Amino acid sequence: MSGGGPTHAEDYAEGAVFALGDTVVSAEEIVDFARRFDPQPYHVSPEAGAASFFGGLVASGFHTTAIWMGLYVRALLDGAAVEGSPGLESVRWHAPVRPGDTLEGRCEVGRIVPSPFRKDIVTIEKKGSLTRPGEAKPVMTLVLLSRFRRRTPPGG
Repeated sequence: MSGGGPTHAEDYAEGAVFALGDTVVSAEEIVDFARRFDPQPYHVSPEAGAASFFGGLVASGFHTTAIWMGLYVRALLDGAAVEGSPGLESVRWHAPVRPGDTLEGRCEVGRIVPSPFRKDIVTIEKKGSLTRPGEAKPVMTLVLLSRFRRRTPPGG
């Protein structure tokens, strides 16, 4: 990573927390994402959103998750020795995301588990969240598993 951040498995410690930056969500991006990937009425139409349980246009939960992923990749994966992911353990959408919302990303390192198959790979649990500034409860939380190469494999 160009800014001296974590690049290899050894650079992560359980409990470490990383601020991922923030972004403002626009109505246009909510509708564009939804038209392509989740065309439910309250995601693609302000009028349908107003008539729904949500009382207005809201982002798809999958869009919200993609927002976190974009912040995470830009903040932590530039130049990192990442080897993909076996997936998410969980994702929860706690509150709707609306046009004009500012969302702040956060990532906390959970468990760090060496691969039983490859000495050069470690799986790192990342606990992610998106929160509106000034609010304690996040709008979204997830647990992502990421595989990182070791700088020097054990016995290598």
